[in-house]
Amino acid sequence: MKLIIAAVSPARSRSKHSALDELLADYIARIARYHPCEQKLFASESALLDFAAKSSARTPAHLILLDSTGKQQSSEAFAAALGKLRDRGTQTVLLAIGPADGWSPTARSRAQLLLSLGPMTLAHELARLVLAEQIYRACTILAGHPYHCGH
Repeated sequence: MKLIIAAVSPARSRSKHSALDELLADYIARIARYHPCEQKLFASESALLDFAAKSSARTPAHLILLDSTGKQQSSEAFAAALGKLRDRGTQTVLLAIGPADGWSPTARSRAQLLLSLGPMTLAHELARLVLAEQIYRACTILAGHPYHCGH
């Protein structure tokens, strides 16, 4: 199962956050020990949705949109959800952080899950890092690795 951490981030709003970029690259490398993983940035919501539509292989890409109104899950529940996707043969999971003004109704309707990282608003770069850490944590939970100790 391939994991893609995506964000809608117009070129004019992209900035250099080398410390965050290094941490994100570290977590993506850690995730890659369990599943292929990459990061993709899109200039618009429509570009992301087009990519998602074209990412289907044998199975359609599973689209998870991060949204403040989405479902909040514990790390264990998130791991279980990823495990179910893996076990049923999902080939690509696209987890996406939306534009600054939120997802359109069209995007929301195309998602299989709206997921919230919590009630606080995070900068896009920080949200990507938190998401990557939680994906890594989910991988270690599923593998029985001691990284996640349950609190």
